[in-house]
Amino acid sequence: MNQDFARILVADDEPKYVRGIHAILEANGYEVLTARDGRGALDLAARALPHLVLLDVRMSGMDGYEACQRIREFSRVPIILLTALAGTPDKVKGLDAGADDYVTKPFSADELLARVRAQLRRNAVNETPAPRPRVRAGELSIDFTQRRVFLREQEINLTPTEYRLLCEMVRHAGLVLSPEFLLQRVWGVGYEGEDRLVWRTMHRLRQKIERDPGNPELIQNRPGN
Repeated sequence: MNQDFARILVADDEPKYVRGIHAILEANGYEVLTARDGRGALDLAARALPHLVLLDVRMSGMDGYEACQRIREFSRVPIILLTALAGTPDKVKGLDAGADDYVTKPFSADELLARVRAQLRRNAVNETPAPRPRVRAGELSIDFTQRRVFLREQEINLTPTEYRLLCEMVRHAGLVLSPEFLLQRVWGVGYEGEDRLVWRTMHRLRQKIERDPGNPELIQNRPGN
């Protein structure tokens, strides 16, 4: 996927934010689709197949959290939440809903564009076939070429961030990886010290791929961590 021609879906029920974000993205060469609420975003995400979705959290009717969860039922598209709720519980709720990142309102054009480029770049990297097209670890199987994950031959729907985290751990199987290392490799610049992102994403990943998430076999912590 060429980032220069990425199609981005923007959903916000505040017209001033839609107009502003549309102008910023279009001026930087992106194709922009807009929706006024969560249901509209859900419909466009299914029909237009955007390369990235920007969802406002506080929308009337179906809010951004629910729209994010519904989109995750059929798509791995990167999702960035736009929120005026800067507290940790709100951010955790968004990540648990399947979001890959969040931007707190008010935000600058530079910050928004940096977050968008980072998600598109990471998604493009993940689309590149790996040297080993398929890897097995017990009942888990990862098809790097098609970016698909299977558990006991059943496909598991992972978010882009969950997939990147899993791939990073598979590439370094048998090694102890620090939260700082994973933040740098999976999230990139600007996330230094955000260890909670690693643990929350790892928790969600365990819920999806471990037979017993409370006693994990595939993703283990070093004693004391």
